Amino acid sequence: MRILKTRQALFILFFVTLFSGKSFAQNATVTIEQDEKFMQLLNEKRRINSSITVNDHYKIQVFYGDNKEARKTLAIFKREFPDMDTTIVFESPTYKVWAGSYDNRIAAERMLEAIKQKYPYALLIKPNK
Repeated sequence: MRILKTRQALFILFFVTLFSGKSFAQNATVTIEQDEKFMQLLNEKRRINSSITVNDHYKIQVFYGDNKEARKTLAIFKREFPDMDTTIVFESPTYKVWAGSYDNRIAAERMLEAIKQKYPYALLIKPNK
């Protein structure tokens, strides 16, 4: 019985090694074609992202929530404060509306008090990447 199992094992091993040399993996060449406009957009995004500095300035967060409400809040805020720089920032899972860019905390707090009259949940932040 033991000899029979050994022969079976050797027989299986023989065929496995015999056919393993004959098996081939798939060989393929992948060619990627992309539109030139894609690279232009990608370069533009890189240029814009490198010009955004958020590390060294105070900002006022006016809103956080879903995308639709953030866009609506941004449009209303721009009408009420047209001279202030505003942007929407996505930090998973919420969208945030940030306003202003202040070098010192005192100037940011002064503007925060004016904004809190219309947006009571506004808060002062100093973002970092």
